[in-house]
Amino acid sequence: MAAGAEYDPIPPILALADATVDFVVIGGIAGQLHGSARLTFDVDVAYERSDANLEKLASVLRSLDAHLRGAPRDAPFQLDARSLKAGGNFTFETHYGSVDILAFPAGAPPYEKLRSDAIVGDVRGRRVLYASIDHLIAMKEAAARPKDKTDAMELKVLADEIRRREAEGKR
Repeated sequence: MAAGAEYDPIPPILALADATVDFVVIGGIAGQLHGSARLTFDVDVAYERSDANLEKLASVLRSLDAHLRGAPRDAPFQLDARSLKAGGNFTFETHYGSVDILAFPAGAPPYEKLRSDAIVGDVRGRRVLYASIDHLIAMKEAAARPKDKTDAMELKVLADEIRRREAEGKR
């Protein structure tokens, strides 16, 4: 991201959705969908690991001018499906800000379960999946950093409120 530019998570999410990448938004953005007040400055996604999906994901990341965060721009890293398949969790910097792609997010269930339990949202007319609040709580607890512990507590309060409202609606 260029110095002084404002972070905007929408373009990377739209690029992934438009390329029909199989992904689920996790992390702070998914937390915000559930009502979290925590600000975030990166896009975190879990992704499906088929060869076809990895090809689409690599193409999107190249279109975003993604490079490994914290590594020199000229580091010998080929952003392609083969490299993504050899790894799993990657942190990138793009011209829109940080984008983290996680095949194996700590605390998350297998991808198929993460996807099947996801909440469907809309981003400028595109269908986008967001991790369920219970999966987000598990991921935050597994990360165990002080900020993640705080986030997990907030998400638990939100989950209780969501469940209370759902129960009232069924009466």
